[in-house]
Amino acid sequence: MSSKSILNKSSLSFLEKYLNNASPTGYESSGQKLWMDYLKPYVDTFITDTYGTAVGVINPDAPYKVVIEGHADEISWYVNYITDDGLIYVIRNGGSDHQIAPSKRVNIHTKKGIVKGVFGWPAIHTRNRTKEEAARIDNLFIDIGCEKKEEVEALGVHVGCVITYPDEFMVLNENKFVCRAIDNRMGGFMIAEVARLLHENKVKLPFGLYITNSVQEEVGLRGAEMITKTIKPNVAIVTDVCHDSTTPMIEKKIEGETKIGKGPVVTYAPAVQNNLRELILDTAEEKKIPFQRLASSRVTGTDTDAFAYSNGGVASALISLPLRYMHTTVEMVHRDDVENVIKLIYETLLKIENNETFSYFK
Repeated sequence: MSSKSILNKSSLSFLEKYLNNASPTGYESSGQKLWMDYLKPYVDTFITDTYGTAVGVINPDAPYKVVIEGHADEISWYVNYITDDGLIYVIRNGGSDHQIAPSKRVNIHTKKGIVKGVFGWPAIHTRNRTKEEAARIDNLFIDIGCEKKEEVEALGVHVGCVITYPDEFMVLNENKFVCRAIDNRMGGFMIAEVARLLHENKVKLPFGLYITNSVQEEVGLRGAEMITKTIKPNVAIVTDVCHDSTTPMIEKKIEGETKIGKGPVVTYAPAVQNNLRELILDTAEEKKIPFQRLASSRVTGTDTDAFAYSNGGVASALISLPLRYMHTTVEMVHRDDVENVIKLIYETLLKIENNETFSYFK
């Protein structure tokens, strides 16, 4: 594959639309439809399941099956309690960060459409100077401009409505992509781009390729856990995000050292099959794709774990995209890393041989 830019104008237009669309955990279907529409020209067929995971399939009749995977859902909040004077208290849907919430605008998703609101917060003048209260789940509240509970309900807001942030895509300094939900809609985007490149380069794979956009990762890898039983893959290459540990207040001795702009991150962990990981690293070296290494204790905390330990064991590996400010509304990645993750997955697929077992005991 040439060294020129992998992403084109229509890719970037899709990326912006896809990132801006809200797909909170449990409500991913609108984003999945956008993703499937984009992927349709590049695959033979689709599989979807009860909870909304979507899979584009190339060579659906092939017995040997390879998965490339990202997850579709973003963190959010649920309406948990409405006070008599019309304020709304929340609980998490996924790992939403309470510290970034005060004074954020929100979208509350109702059957009547989106209701706008804000996370209110007491003015600096009124807060106790001796011991300021930090934001916590029990003191965060949303104000939608209502004075009574009945007004809130009349707008269609009820307990269980899901809440997202409206923050949208932007580019900083020409090559940094910023948005909420880059974790991990960027993963869904990157695997779709792999499918596009395979199609445009007229690559004929000897195996079935399952381009998998799983739901409900943020609440325990649930979508991957379901779909891997449906697909029963032989191999899974998962892509998710990991931390850029070079920004302030992060301890490299704990988090390791990975940085945006320095390439895809290849993880070492029990769930990562060593021979598959080495194939990925060999491919990166041969194709001169920059990469970084990361170690994960016990679990990767990504869908890699769900695939690896399913169906009696599936050879799985994780290629991560380094990201700044995870689970905030200003998640940031480097365009070069996005292109290099796409390239590394693409080139690795070309090296996987049909019926390869990745066995340690050959």
